[in-house]
Amino acid sequence: MYVASKMARRRIAALVAVISAVLGGAALITTTAVLGESGFRSHAPVTRLTGADVLVGADQNFPDPAGGSIALPERASLQAGLVSEMATLPGVSAAAGDVSFPAAVLGADGQPVVAGDPATAGHGFSTTAFVGTTTGTAPTGGDQVALGQNLARAAGLGVGDTARVVADGRTRTVRITSLVTSADAGVYFTDEAAAELAGSAGSVDLIGITVPSDRRDAVIEEIRSRWPNLAVAQGDSRGDVLDPGLGAARTLLVALSGSMSGITLILVGFIVAGALGVSIDNQRRELALLRAVGATPRQIRRLAAGQACVAAGLALVPGIPLGYLLADQARRLLVRLDLLPEGLPLTFSPLPALGAAVLLLLTVQIAARSAAWRVSRRPATEAVAESRTEAPNDGRGARIRNGAGLLLIAGGTMLAVTPLVSRSVIAISTSALAGIIAAIGLALAGPTQLQALSARLPRRGSPTAWLAVSNLQGYARRFAGAGTTLGIAVVFVITYVFTQTTLMRAQADDTATGTKAGFSISAPALGGVPPGTLESVRALAGVEGAAAVSTTTLLRQYRMLGDVEVESTSAMILGPDAAPVLDLDVSAGSLDDLTGATVAAGASTHLEVGDEATLYLGDGTPATARVVAVYERDLGFGPLVASPDLVAGHTADLASSLLVRTTDEAALSAFMASRPGLVLGDPVTTATGPKGVPADVWINLAAIGVLLGYLLLGIANKLVAATTGRRAEFATLRLNGCTTRQILSMTRREAGLITATAVTAGLGLAATPMVLLGLGLLGRPYPSGPVWLVPVTIGVVALIGFLTVELATRHALRLPPAQALAQRE
Repeated sequence: MYVASKMARRRIAALVAVISAVLGGAALITTTAVLGESGFRSHAPVTRLTGADVLVGADQNFPDPAGGSIALPERASLQAGLVSEMATLPGVSAAAGDVSFPAAVLGADGQPVVAGDPATAGHGFSTTAFVGTTTGTAPTGGDQVALGQNLARAAGLGVGDTARVVADGRTRTVRITSLVTSADAGVYFTDEAAAELAGSAGSVDLIGITVPSDRRDAVIEEIRSRWPNLAVAQGDSRGDVLDPGLGAARTLLVALSGSMSGITLILVGFIVAGALGVSIDNQRRELALLRAVGATPRQIRRLAAGQACVAAGLALVPGIPLGYLLADQARRLLVRLDLLPEGLPLTFSPLPALGAAVLLLLTVQIAARSAAWRVSRRPATEAVAESRTEAPNDGRGARIRNGAGLLLIAGGTMLAVTPLVSRSVIAISTSALAGIIAAIGLALAGPTQLQALSARLPRRGSPTAWLAVSNLQGYARRFAGAGTTLGIAVVFVITYVFTQTTLMRAQADDTATGTKAGFSISAPALGGVPPGTLESVRALAGVEGAAAVSTTTLLRQYRMLGDVEVESTSAMILGPDAAPVLDLDVSAGSLDDLTGATVAAGASTHLEVGDEATLYLGDGTPATARVVAVYERDLGFGPLVASPDLVAGHTADLASSLLVRTTDEAALSAFMASRPGLVLGDPVTTATGPKGVPADVWINLAAIGVLLGYLLLGIANKLVAATTGRRAEFATLRLNGCTTRQILSMTRREAGLITATAVTAGLGLAATPMVLLGLGLLGRPYPSGPVWLVPVTIGVVALIGFLTVELATRHALRLPPAQALAQRE
């Protein structure tokens, strides 16, 4: 290790590429690891029922047969009798059941006053014992309520005032008898009225318990032993029981981390290995001389790995903290896209740092030893002789790499056919994967193919052109390493970006073509569209059709290759009255049969009319639903549509929106003005983010941008390191009569050949999956997306190729030839 440290300090310039690659890799891997760990370990904040020492709720985790669990976002209820049973447990001071339902207060202008989440603002008064102190008296009838302090302040109300309240979609006039003095925005009815409004007679959502701290563990153990299927939490973990939707958000973090980790690790490994390959290649003479004086092959590999680890250690120090900062920025992005609640924090611990350090050091060790393998195994005399030239690329190892690379390219091409067979999101993702697999194949087969290509290039013309072609053939591995990384950048940008934009276009086409409604009516400030609104809208003049639309989560169980699989998916809730406002392009069956325990299935599910689908509803309740229709526009409307009867009582009772088709917009506008809290908008049936782009597309594009920046940085570092390592070569040419202008001309021609080869190979590998993607999704032989991306990508790749080589060459030519040969650096 002493010799390795000495060599690393003397050749620190040559290791800059390694340091940059490891620094960026450490930041990316740490960011991904923090997101993944937060998905497993973070807890939702306790925003309500803070006075309860223990919270008990239904278990909101569904066991995944493949391992782990799936978070259920819909609240599962508990039997109300459990409240009295738990109140009698030894050590329990008090117990109360909590229910939540939509509630809002109307202000003086008749519009809802928003000071919290109206979908869950209604509760029973008994739970105020766990919320905060109260001023005034408890409500004693259905026409009396208590208000949370924040809501009362926003509405300008106090004890004794009369107000209009919308509860479960129904408006009533009530008197305020009490204020809950806490940072709360709830509307508290009597327990009897709350149970009626929530439609939960005989059931509760949660049970809050107070118990002395010295008896708490014993009480929790007793509850778990008597009711093993319940979720029991204390301390910070109470937030997970309080809000199951935040638990589902944690699952998103795990899924996001898992999807990003694969491509991140591939790129990090590739960039680090490439940078180390250049660094070791620049030290071939020193390593060969060490072999000549008696160093064993194992010692040579250990020496190469040691100095690489020194460089990696320097890079990990700033790289890991940068990863923690990027993780927090990623959380902010997810919150802005409404994919992550503001209240869900990230979990920061040393584990991501430790994992990133171990993974990168292991990658560096393997890459360095692999790069030094050839020089360490060659006989000492041959190693010294080859230290000035590149060993022939016609050995058995080269043939194996070339064959494996061509097989990967062929495999990627075959994988790209998937969108023609299945028009699903999973099938579409294979298009980007096909490009990456082909790019890896290019990296393996590149040296052999480039050497064969260069042999066919004409050597006529100027001396600098002759030198450029000769170098290209004689140093095929060196130039292929630079060319393949540039080619991978082209493949990566085009396949990943156009896959996302084509999917977005296909979803938009499905939605636009299938939506016959001209307007949507929603009531976000009321927690949902009030009952009776749909009938009133249908009675308006000019209305040709109206239907209620909501969404829920369904878990579908099926068999794949003999194994039981469970897939969680967002599903629309539609009744048989949806035909006038939506056209899902039904290919079999009819949406008119969406009553009872039935579903309509997208073509990508491979279900047929009459099949029995094994489902679990959003709260985990098992259900068997008969398929009554199969439709083709599942990219826009999702893979499943559930009937209202199937999910009744297992999801929100109020519809999230109404779709309306009318010829009399004035009558509809007049109706909207007469109903407080209703909002008229464009029909929207798919989740969107900023500027109408689906949020998951924004996430993928953001991830692509970060990874692309790292990839381009790695390419630039590799080209600079490779060119800087040619100082002795440039010095020899100058001593033999070449001028500085001629050497610059030679390297420019080399850069041109490398860039042209990289762009041609990258576009060629990306073309097949993109053509097939366009045919499968849009019915045309090209994808959807910004056309300017192709020339911009080519321009950026060419700029990096030429600029880095030009600057590095000029820097290398600064030293006089004799000094450059003496330094051998």
